[in-house]
Amino acid sequence: MLNAVPASPPVHTGLPTARAVDHYAFTVPRLDEAVAYAVDVLGGRLCYREGPVEDPSGDWMTRKLGVHPRARAQVALVRLGPCTNLELFEYTAPDQLLAPPGPNDVGGHHLALTVADPDAAEDHLRRAGTVRLGPAGPPGTAHRWFLTPWGMLLSVRGPLRPDGRRFVPAPDPHPTAVQSALGLLGVEHVGYTVADLDAGVAFFTDVLGAEVVESGAAPDTGPDGHRPPGAEQSRRVLLRTGPTANCELVQSGTGALRSRPPRNSDIGGHHLAFYVDDVDAAAAYLREQRGVVLMGEPETITQGPIAGDRWLYFSTPIGIQMEILSMPDGSLPYERQTTARRATPGSLRWHDRP
Repeated sequence: MLNAVPASPPVHTGLPTARAVDHYAFTVPRLDEAVAYAVDVLGGRLCYREGPVEDPSGDWMTRKLGVHPRARAQVALVRLGPCTNLELFEYTAPDQLLAPPGPNDVGGHHLALTVADPDAAEDHLRRAGTVRLGPAGPPGTAHRWFLTPWGMLLSVRGPLRPDGRRFVPAPDPHPTAVQSALGLLGVEHVGYTVADLDAGVAFFTDVLGAEVVESGAAPDTGPDGHRPPGAEQSRRVLLRTGPTANCELVQSGTGALRSRPPRNSDIGGHHLAFYVDDVDAAAAYLREQRGVVLMGEPETITQGPIAGDRWLYFSTPIGIQMEILSMPDGSLPYERQTTARRATPGSLRWHDRP
C-alpha cells in the first residue's frame, strides 16, 4: 500500500473512477526466465502465477484477449518497487510472431528505471548478463540502455528532482536485498512507439485524462539522449498517467520495419492496465469513444489467485491495447500463500500528486 496524500475529490474528466495505472504487461518467450530476472536481478517480488488461460474448444481467447482461439497463456505478476506491477505472459499460439518489435517499429516499447547510482546499477546488471547497448559513455551519463536476456529494452538513469509534474520514484521503504544492490528507486516510465504521435497524445489526454509533462520536438542526439543507440531520434512526449506513473509515447521512425503493433500473444506483445473503482462505468464511457473497441463485457474472475478481479480489455485507435480492472486487494486468494502484495493506489485518485 502506498503512503497516500490526502485524497482529492473525484475528478470527472478522463476515464471515470480511474485511480492509477495498475500494471504494465509484456509477453515474453519464457516465463520462468523473465520472472527469475524480474526477481533476482531487478529486485521484484513474485505475487502469484496463474494458468493455463485457455479455451480449448470455444472463441473466448479471441473475444476477450484478441488472440487466436487456440492460444494458451501462463501469467505471473511481479511487484517492482513501491508503485509498479509487472504482468508477464508466456503464450503459445498457432500464429505467434516470435521476434519482438524494434524501438523504431510500431509496438516498440521499453521500461525506464530510476536508480540511486547508475554506475553501480550498470555493474549489477552486467554481472547478471544484461547487455549494455552502445558505448559506455562518460561517468554520469543520464540515460543508459540495456537489453534483457530475452530482448526487452531497459533504460536506466539516476535520481530525478521532483518538479510537481512528472511522477518521480522515491525509495522503497522496505526494499529487497536485490533492490538495494541495484539501487532501484522505481519505474519512472513505460515507453511505447506509436504510428501517430499526435493522435496518441490526444487519446491519452482527451480520453484517459493524462497530462503532458514533457515534449521533445527536437530530440537529444548525444550520449544523454532519450532513445537507445541506433534508434532514430524521433519526436516523443512524456505524459503523467495518474498519481504513480508516467508514459512516454514515441513517433515511429521512417526506417520502421513494422507498421502494425504486436498482438498479446506475440513475443513483445503488451498492454497497459488501469485501476478503476467502477469497471462497468468506465466501460460505458469507453464504449462511446471513437475508435475504442471493447472486448466483450466486464467479467469477474471466480477462481484462482485473483478471484474477485473484475476486468475488461479494450483496443484503442492508437494501437495500444489496454485494460480496466478493479480488485478486492486485501481479500485475494493469493494473499494467503505469500507475504508479497500487489502495488495498489490505496486512497490515491487519478489527479493526486504524491
